Amino acid sequence: MGKMATTVVVPGLGSCDFSDLREIKKQLLSVAERSRERGLQHSGKWASELAFALDPLPLSELPAAPMLTEEDARDLDAYTLAKSYFDLKEYDRAAYFLRGCKSQKAYFLYMYSRYLSGEKKKDDETVDSLGPLEKGQVKNEALRELRVELSKKHKAQELDGFGLYLYGVVLRKLDLVKEAIDVFVEAAHVLPLHWGAWLELCNLITDKEMLKCLSLPDTWMKEFFLAHIYTELQLIEEALQKYQSLIDAGFSKSTYIISQIAVAYHNIRDIDKALSIFNELRKQDPYRIENMDTFSNLLYVRSMKPELSYLAHNLCEIDKYRVETCCVIGNYYSLRSQHEKAALYFQRALKLNPRYLGAWTLMGHEYMEMKNTSAAIQAYRHAIEVNKRDYRAWYGLGQTYEILKMPFYCLYYYRRAHQLRPNDSRMLVALGECYEKLNQLVEAKKCYWRAYAVGDVEKMALVKLAKLHEQLNESEQAAQCYIKYIQDIYSCGEIVEHLEVSTAFRYLAQYYFKCKLWDEASACAQKCCAFNDTREEGKALLRQILQLRNQGETSSTEISAPFFLPASLSSNNTPTRRVSPLNLSSVTP
Repeated sequence: MGKMATTVVVPGLGSCDFSDLREIKKQLLSVAERSRERGLQHSGKWASELAFALDPLPLSELPAAPMLTEEDARDLDAYTLAKSYFDLKEYDRAAYFLRGCKSQKAYFLYMYSRYLSGEKKKDDETVDSLGPLEKGQVKNEALRELRVELSKKHKAQELDGFGLYLYGVVLRKLDLVKEAIDVFVEAAHVLPLHWGAWLELCNLITDKEMLKCLSLPDTWMKEFFLAHIYTELQLIEEALQKYQSLIDAGFSKSTYIISQIAVAYHNIRDIDKALSIFNELRKQDPYRIENMDTFSNLLYVRSMKPELSYLAHNLCEIDKYRVETCCVIGNYYSLRSQHEKAALYFQRALKLNPRYLGAWTLMGHEYMEMKNTSAAIQAYRHAIEVNKRDYRAWYGLGQTYEILKMPFYCLYYYRRAHQLRPNDSRMLVALGECYEKLNQLVEAKKCYWRAYAVGDVEKMALVKLAKLHEQLNESEQAAQCYIKYIQDIYSCGEIVEHLEVSTAFRYLAQYYFKCKLWDEASACAQKCCAFNDTREEGKALLRQILQLRNQGETSSTEISAPFFLPASLSSNNTPTRRVSPLNLSSVTP
């Protein structure tokens, strides 16, 4: 144990302090080199990118090469040969020459080569089918043996930080989630600088409560981890605060942080902000491929065909065999409504990496477009297997079962999506529709009202709520909802092409007519005349009002109508006066 501590504990990691950026840079350069020596390319790249964002060190302060032990010297020849095979993805060959090596570095490479060999064989078996086979049919055969060997080393306390990381990965792959979390936390304590262990931990934490229960090392790396996990858990406000504090601490040039901020804005659907950050990122790092699939999602949502086409061509020139490139091209074909081609590219992405979440979800969407519901369900289920926090996959499953007219299934999946995105109005509206189909109208009302309260993206919640009130003969509440809906549409300054606007005016005209409020009824009926589908009813109502007025009927004073249409609406499209807030306390959840 004493020997292990001397090989892995790095000085100066005892706090979240960012005051000594030179020391942090030294630590990053050191861990980048150590990660590369063990074939952990992604962790090495992450540390290198972060180090690059800090000022260069003078020669005298560059980190020294780690001291070699007797064991390192004995294993050097075998390690050097095996590492060259490992780099060429000849994993079995690398493992063969590393048998019997005792040094920490060579032993890690030996075990990691065996693990990757098993993964490669599993992937080769998996990708031959259209969608990888059902979970559990194709396994990495090496995992059980690796677990037995690593657990012995773990009990004897002979694993360094990297060894603990690999042990955690093996446990996760065997679905031993609780044990895996404990081992990753231990790895983070023993070697806090290794980003791979933090990232694996991120993938296993499902909610904020779980995060609070973890006993994490008090190191500056924890700040990066928290920012990342907050983004994953959709706690975007907290994530953005963390990233801002990291920028203020001296990491303003970090392309990793910039890309994470762009992803965070993408997650809260602040599309303009996310697009501008991605464009800035492309200027700083024009050959970057990571996160470009997220950028393409934004371009897709905005229907920016020329920009998406340019991005797809650009990434193809850089590397056409990258997962992100395939997803971008898939999005491009999807935007052009060439759904078969789009699905083909998402399949290609999954052949490159069967655990790539975005491709599974996007492929599900394409199958939905092609009305192939069984393939869509399979794709969405695979996305959930990869990451249970992917609300888009849960939502997609809900939509699929809605098409199949299976409302109970549908309700379950929409609920899961809503739990992951409690403030996303689309999930709430979908839930409301589901409850409506199941005739649980009180629940449906709560969902629609909540969707309006959190900021209704599609401006449909109030209409649906109004129609529910209509159905239940709650005419006063229905009128309130329609008035508020009309206000919202006009105050946005949108061109009113909403079919539902005419529906709202028609209802209000009839409502005020019943209340014998002729001026208001007349104003709404005139508005009805502006829409094709309500023109005739509007004219008929105006004739009736005129007739009643000529007969000498006066406006009613007995029937209390709670709200009146702003007078300015009868002549002008923008109300100058807002009506009082809605009294919907009866349906507020």
